[in-house]
Amino acid sequence: MATIDELPGEIVADLHVSDARPVSGGDTAHAYRLETPDGPLFAKTMPGAPAGVLALEAAGLEALRAVAPAEVRVPRVHHVGDEALVLEWIDEGPGRQDRATECSMGTGLAAIHRARAPHVGWLSAELPERIGSFPVDLTPTDDWADFLLHRRIEPLLRAAIDAGHLDPAASDLLARLAPRADELAGPPEPPSLLHGDLWAGNRVVDRNGTNWLIDPSSFYGHREYDLAMMQLFGGFGRECFAAYDDAYPLADGWHDRVPWYQLPPLLVHAIRFDGGYGGAVMRALRNLM
Repeated sequence: MATIDELPGEIVADLHVSDARPVSGGDTAHAYRLETPDGPLFAKTMPGAPAGVLALEAAGLEALRAVAPAEVRVPRVHHVGDEALVLEWIDEGPGRQDRATECSMGTGLAAIHRARAPHVGWLSAELPERIGSFPVDLTPTDDWADFLLHRRIEPLLRAAIDAGHLDPAASDLLARLAPRADELAGPPEPPSLLHGDLWAGNRVVDRNGTNWLIDPSSFYGHREYDLAMMQLFGGFGRECFAAYDDAYPLADGWHDRVPWYQLPPLLVHAIRFDGGYGGAVMRALRNLM
């Protein structure tokens, strides 16, 4: 029962929480399984979280949930506050994906990406301008290639160099690639609603084999951004990408553009974790030459 005392009082009162147990939930938050009269719920708390960061996550979940098909589910938001977010509970399966699960993931994500967005950039002017833990200018624009280069890649690259986690020569490499930004971003497409942080850890398969998406950093942009992230750390099978391409065919050469689209997450990891990510950024830049 002592764990309940760690939760914001409005959650306990509003949701009639009778018990709370710690569960795994990421590296920046405390996570709990809550017992309520309506069944279990998932809560994560982030004491001292940047203003609006959980509201932004909740908005991403709600936007994805509004367009998600049966193949891919998104947990319902039950409560969002400055330091806590409460969601529908997911009964996770054993972690194995079969062909049907992979195909459903690809088909479902294609359906989400087919939901046309009004512009590149923010979900709402009322939400904080950030993608994940990093501030970013999300002012609406029609120029995706410019957005990706000047608002994502360049600021992150400068931050990684300033942190001492990236060779300063990366700046010269990027300057040589910048005139090709339109080519590297691929043929223009209508903006899609993006998950924004779609690595395998943010995809859950439940006991029934249904895919769920969690922990989004959503904004409107080019769908190859999500697909490149999916390939960065593995966890998505060939059947997933084949089913996606069948449902929503990708432009020629999309495989060649993956290193460009992987620069933002690689740079974020270089800033946060150092390790070998700076070297991975340099290799990606050189491979694009």
